[in-house]
Amino acid sequence: MEIQLKRGLLDVCVLAAIKNEDSYGYQIIKDISPYVEISESTLYPILRRLETSELLTVRSAEHNGRLRKYYHITQAGLDRIEAFKEEWKEIMMIYKFVTKEGKEDE
Repeated sequence: MEIQLKRGLLDVCVLAAIKNEDSYGYQIIKDISPYVEISESTLYPILRRLETSELLTVRSAEHNGRLRKYYHITQAGLDRIEAFKEEWKEIMMIYKFVTKEGKEDE
């Protein structure tokens, strides 16, 4: 898959993983992994990029004596998910065009 497309998809997957409740790195990986393969070395740069873009915020909280970073989606992040849903409709139309076999698919 083209790197830019995959990058965009992973960004939205991370946002979707924290859409309903704040979460932390390991849990985000666990939540996404049934759908797409993602490692820590991939996730943390995505989280930093999303924070820089103000699509999520970060807070630290103590958990079992250690500081853990929790990620929270912003309104801009929620808006990005909605924009992705609209973009995906166009992508699906392109997919249908590319995969059609002949005039009978029209």
